[in-house]
Amino acid sequence: MTGPVFEEVDRVRDCDCPGCVHERRTGPRPLPGRFAGPHAARGVVVVAAAASAALGATTPAAAVTAPHPSPRPGAPASDGDPLTPQGPKAPLHGPAGAPVGPTASQTPATTRTQIINRAKVWVAAKVPYSMNDYWSDGYRQDCSGFVSMAWGLLSNEWTGSLDQFGTKITKNELQPGDMLLFHNPDNPESGSHVVLFGGWTDSTHTYYTVYEQTPPHARSQATPYPYWTNGSKYVPYRYKGLTGTAARQDGAIAAPKPAGGAVPGASGPVRPPSSHGVPGYPGRASFRPGEENAYVGQLRRQLTRKGFGGLYGTDPGPRWSEADRRAVEAFQRSQGWRGGAADGYPGPETWRRLFA
Repeated sequence: MTGPVFEEVDRVRDCDCPGCVHERRTGPRPLPGRFAGPHAARGVVVVAAAASAALGATTPAAAVTAPHPSPRPGAPASDGDPLTPQGPKAPLHGPAGAPVGPTASQTPATTRTQIINRAKVWVAAKVPYSMNDYWSDGYRQDCSGFVSMAWGLLSNEWTGSLDQFGTKITKNELQPGDMLLFHNPDNPESGSHVVLFGGWTDSTHTYYTVYEQTPPHARSQATPYPYWTNGSKYVPYRYKGLTGTAARQDGAIAAPKPAGGAVPGASGPVRPPSSHGVPGYPGRASFRPGEENAYVGQLRRQLTRKGFGGLYGTDPGPRWSEADRRAVEAFQRSQGWRGGAADGYPGPETWRRLFA
């Protein structure tokens, strides 16, 4: 049998066990390697040993440090992990990393649609999470930088300052583009996180669409309200610079009234309300791809009131489009419907519930 092979490794100089502390204070500087004091045995690494000539030599496995695992789909974000703290308040950065632009606490005007669309850009690009790096738009690639970007702020904020740009609201007032903020003042790197609210996904308001920056990259998915962890600590806020829509007391968006009472994106008459206050259902043919009529605009306005307007672009055009279908599908899913019942085309029951 052959003897084991050893490798000499310098001991750790900053060990704080009583023996090492005493040795550093009283003894001469220790020699490296296997004669390195009370932890000499720790400086010897057995690389390989032959079991016997009959069994033959074995190849040792390399010792590696497992990387920090990325969260699986549907798992909570790891912002509460001390290994992924957020970055501090900082100015916007250019492509080369140099600070640019103003750093004053200002609230530029923006709309809900613009907020959600900006968030979707990062989600589609799968912007990697980083508390040190800045994306091409100048914003830091962590959770607070993500919300700073979506709100269009003139600086990179952090969870300890984002509340200054918003107004506290209630759960019932939440609309797409609002934020849910948890800041831990005692230990900001433990649990602090911030996300964007994208709209309810069920009628009981227990799940919502989240837009967030979290390892390994920006994402959007159904999330339990208010969040996976530290649920009681998240506070809803509405951006102070929000324009273009007015929040009603029930939390729905009041669409701007067009001149002359016309329905945006549509023309022609609209059926009068039924005896129950619900407009008469115009028939499924009114919502075929490419259809242009008054009911398309009427439907869009009601979807916006219900909180699903964030799925539209800045100008959806006058005709029925894929954006309309997605908005209707989101509403249908919020009613608990799945499969063919949530196909994105309004039938009589969808119409009734939407206008009820």
